[in-house]
Amino acid sequence: MSTVVAQALHVFGLRSYVANNVFFFDEQIIIFPSGNHCVKYNVDQKWQKFIPGSDKSQGMLALAISPNRRYLAISETVLERPTITIYELSSIPCRKRKVLNNFDFQVQKFISMAFSPDSKYLLTQTSPPESNLVYWLWEKQKVMAMIRSDVQNNPIYQVSINPQDNTQVCVTGSGVFKLLRFTEGTLKQTNFQRGESPNYLAHSWVSDDRLIVGTDTGKLFLFESGDQRWETSIMVKEPTSSRSLEIIHESESLIEFPQPSSPVPSFEQIVATTYPSHMTMPQVFAIAAYSKGFACSAGPGRVLLFEKATEEKDFYRESREIRIPTDPQSNDPSQSDKQDVLCLCFSPSEETLIASTSKNQLYTITMSLTEISKGEPAHFEYLMYPLHSASITGLSTCIRKPLIATCSLDHSIRIWNYESNTLELFKEYQEEAYTITLHPSGHFIVVGFADKLRLMNLLIDDIRAFKEYSVRGCKECSFSNGGHLFAAVNGNVIHIFTTTSLENVGNLKGHTGKIRSIAWNFDDSRLISAGTDGAVYEWNLSTGKRETECVLKSCSYNSVAVSPDAKIIFAVGSDQTLKEISDSLILREISAFDVVYTAITISHSGRMMFVGTSVGTIRAMKYPLPLQKEFNEYQAHAGPINKMMLTFDDQYLLTVADDGCLFTWRVFDKDGRGIKREREVGFAEEVLVTKTDMEEKAQVMLELKTRVEELKMENEYQLRLKDMNYSEKIKELTDKFIQEMESLKTKNQVLKTEKEKQDIFHRERIEDLMEKQGRELQDLECCNNQKLLLEYEKYQELQLKSQRMQEEYEKQLRDNDETKSQALEELTEFYEAKLQEKTSLLEEAQEDVRQQLREFEETKKQIEEDEDREIQDIKTKYEKKLRDEKESNLRLKGETGIMRKKFSSLQKEIEERTNDIENLKAEQMKLQGVIKSLEKDIQGLKREIQERDETIQDKEKRIYDLKKKNQELEKFKFVLDYKIKELKKQIEPRENEIKVMKEQIQEMEAELERFHKQNTQLELNISELLQKLRATDQEMRKEQQKERDLEALVRRFKTDLHNCVAYIQEPRLLKEKIRDLFEKYVQRADMVEIAGLNSDLQQEYARQREHLERNLATLKKKVVKEGELHRAGYVRIMQENVSLIKEINELRRELKLTRSQIYDLESALKLSKKLRAQDVPETVVSKDIPSVSTTMRLNEKEETGRIIEMQRLEIRRLRDQIQEQEQVPGFHTIAGVRLPSIVESEVDLEVHSK
Repeated sequence: MSTVVAQALHVFGLRSYVANNVFFFDEQIIIFPSGNHCVKYNVDQKWQKFIPGSDKSQGMLALAISPNRRYLAISETVLERPTITIYELSSIPCRKRKVLNNFDFQVQKFISMAFSPDSKYLLTQTSPPESNLVYWLWEKQKVMAMIRSDVQNNPIYQVSINPQDNTQVCVTGSGVFKLLRFTEGTLKQTNFQRGESPNYLAHSWVSDDRLIVGTDTGKLFLFESGDQRWETSIMVKEPTSSRSLEIIHESESLIEFPQPSSPVPSFEQIVATTYPSHMTMPQVFAIAAYSKGFACSAGPGRVLLFEKATEEKDFYRESREIRIPTDPQSNDPSQSDKQDVLCLCFSPSEETLIASTSKNQLYTITMSLTEISKGEPAHFEYLMYPLHSASITGLSTCIRKPLIATCSLDHSIRIWNYESNTLELFKEYQEEAYTITLHPSGHFIVVGFADKLRLMNLLIDDIRAFKEYSVRGCKECSFSNGGHLFAAVNGNVIHIFTTTSLENVGNLKGHTGKIRSIAWNFDDSRLISAGTDGAVYEWNLSTGKRETECVLKSCSYNSVAVSPDAKIIFAVGSDQTLKEISDSLILREISAFDVVYTAITISHSGRMMFVGTSVGTIRAMKYPLPLQKEFNEYQAHAGPINKMMLTFDDQYLLTVADDGCLFTWRVFDKDGRGIKREREVGFAEEVLVTKTDMEEKAQVMLELKTRVEELKMENEYQLRLKDMNYSEKIKELTDKFIQEMESLKTKNQVLKTEKEKQDIFHRERIEDLMEKQGRELQDLECCNNQKLLLEYEKYQELQLKSQRMQEEYEKQLRDNDETKSQALEELTEFYEAKLQEKTSLLEEAQEDVRQQLREFEETKKQIEEDEDREIQDIKTKYEKKLRDEKESNLRLKGETGIMRKKFSSLQKEIEERTNDIENLKAEQMKLQGVIKSLEKDIQGLKREIQERDETIQDKEKRIYDLKKKNQELEKFKFVLDYKIKELKKQIEPRENEIKVMKEQIQEMEAELERFHKQNTQLELNISELLQKLRATDQEMRKEQQKERDLEALVRRFKTDLHNCVAYIQEPRLLKEKIRDLFEKYVQRADMVEIAGLNSDLQQEYARQREHLERNLATLKKKVVKEGELHRAGYVRIMQENVSLIKEINELRRELKLTRSQIYDLESALKLSKKLRAQDVPETVVSKDIPSVSTTMRLNEKEETGRIIEMQRLEIRRLRDQIQEQEQVPGFHTIAGVRLPSIVESEVDLEVHSK
């Protein structure tokens, strides 16, 4: 093993998505997961101790601590296999007590765990699709019981054991809430869900048989023995505040975080004053019980405390609210408190509450503060410091100060102090930060953001940019060792900048892929770079050219380092090797043993080397590198290590990774070769402060001093006033007390006299009572003596009776003894006679047996003789067969040689078949395991069915009882109905008022709609006017530009003209100069005018075209809207037309019927005319009858004619309307409806009338 050792010293980070991720070990120490470790952190003394994860662990999934605080269970995945490791916390250091990794059942991972109250049993829950609930006797690694939590593969979130009962278990998940009891080696469900179950996220035991359960819709349920007793809903309402946004900027320090007593309002709180607050449904991710009640998460950044209600028995009421404070240094303060609280934990004394959030932060609050702030919600404060909530992408350190600079994908930059383990500075930005480098002096940083590269000052309480470079997405940058230069990578180009003039002094081009790592040599004369193209280049900065190069296209390099003497380059990449490169040649390749190295660093002494792997481990090795596998490997992070570096004195190793954690390690060499470098000068204590800040602070100090003096004066004055008031009050009180004293004295004397009187009275009373008691005693003694004499006489009589009874019983016993002896003698004689008979029978049977034995011996001899003869015959036969077999054997030996060859070939085939058989057997075993698990499930379900049948019977009984109650309630109902009728009579006038109010509301809504339409119209007008205004602004700017151009032209012309005046005495030269002027200005001006005109025309054309297009678009929208409005009206009219047509058709049918009736009547009249010639008196009657009928029919005809004409006119009017509407664009008639023509209807009417 290597002699280079690394010890974990401190960590800044939290893994929030580990189940049950924070809890108390004792009053001062908490345990939480960070990286691939569990950290014991002392809140008071600020030290940390580490419990490392298992070797080759792929990350922790869940934690559980025993109730006696002795054992810690960690669920991990080791080499893609689930493992539960149980540590003994009482030993120092913590040692492994048991490892559970051999399972008889299928499991992917354990997602939740819980210890029993006596810490002997462990309850574990596996992930879907198995979803097995396993009850362990963990000391013996024995499974006591196992059951499938959910058949439908719903996620399970939490399991727990009753804190007062080892055998009672609770499971909650999505649509799952089960209470189970461990009896007779199985887990049996004791409750049954009714209807649709909500998504239960968390639960907690509040007493022996009571549970509080929270859902994703903000509901809390109280279950007692599986039955729901209480329910409440949590509503999130953003709090309002009258403070302004200026309060957020009052705190200037970056690490002055808001205290619980003086909360800083968030952006939502301020917006809530102007806009109405909205209600949302929170999710209850965590519940923690304590003696007074319980605490639960109630949506983002909010925790509610519930206490037992005194007025309502066994129910809870909301008592206090605790909020996560807004962070003034956050880029978006409205989001800083929008964190889901994932875990809550009370200290053993219930003095402190700790919460972990979804953004990897730890918060704490003392419970006494929540009691003080009863009016307003209390606020959490950071347990340590604000931690990174996403992958850390950049890491850097300096020489003159003990500072570490980190940047992350959470848009933040943080400056840490590795000596005091504190956070110095912290700031968030709009963009993601990819890389960071710290100047050796510790006063400046360079940060590569997504949009720009920024050079920043580290002030006493701020990080301020003073230079920006347009280098987008810079993923790597580094200051030189001297600090006079820094390099920044942009894709495949390295830009070199100087820190004195802040200018770009060179660009290094040559890589074909992205550059992943750069490193300066000790004297800053050369720069080494490595990238994804498999190239490692060494650049000479004085010439800007490559000096050495080593290209291996099959490898994508992740990190590069250079030895202190700059002779050897170390590079690591995707090919799982560490390469030593010198003079463009790979000297050695050391294997990484099935992992990818992602980072590398070498000590300044050149004797220690550290590499980071893709699985989050750190390997420490000595230099020169050994050929064998000689290194120390340490568990560090839960993700690939992004960056690692050593401090200037080689004392500390710093590592960051994708898990958002920063580790500091103390490193040393056991051989003493890596002794720390003695520092000639201590760490610098200077800080940067801007002049404006100093002036502002001085001004603030002066104001505060004056304010203090004013307050002193006010306080003195108030004190004097108070003294005066108090002295007066004291005088008044003394007078009152003296008077009261005197009155009390008089009362005391009166009471004394009364007491003496009562004493005399009581003495006399006692004497009388004593005399009475003496007399009563004497009377009682006389009575009792007489009673005793009577009782003694009775006793003597009874004694005589008992003696007589004894004598009688003795006589009876003697008689019984005599009878028994006679009966015994008779029985003995009878059984002796039977014995003699049996003995005679036995003797006869023995003689028969002897005869049979003799016969058997004779037959045996005969059989033996026969067998001897047969054996000789068989012997001769088989000797002949032996000779034949020997001959055949010689023949077969020749054949076996041939068969052996066949046998070898067949044997190979058999081996292949056996391998196939083994594989099939393994598959069969797996399937058998599945079948067994399914059979167990079936048995469990059968048990559940039986239990449910029993419960159904119980419920039926209950239903019968309820029916009886229902009958009684119906009686009450009759009485209540009468009361309801009376109340309804009283309600009627109120309902009339409500109708009136509703009508008013409808009128108001109509007015509102009208106002909305007006608003939309006005907005359209405003947009058009704005567009016109922009167009006029553009024209104005163009005209101004033209004016400037003309002024410049005039100035040039004036200067040239002035030069021409000098040649006024020489005509020839003057002529040439004027001709030049003409050529220069006149022609160019014409061209400028033409070009200007053309450009003006084009611009005017474009502006008018845009205006017309906008008008056209608005008109189209209006047409579409009007078309939609008209279409509804047209459809309504068409429906009315259809109904009218139906009525017309019905009227036509009625007309036909009336006409047929008329025809019948006319035929009847003709018959009557014929009869009139025969009989005269009958004719008179007949004349009367038709005359009446004709008059009646004429009236009906006139009416029908009028009706038909009216309908005809109505139809024509409707047809005209339809034709007009069809001409309107966008209108379509209803398909399938065809109106009859007017001509056809008129013809029909004429025919019928004829």
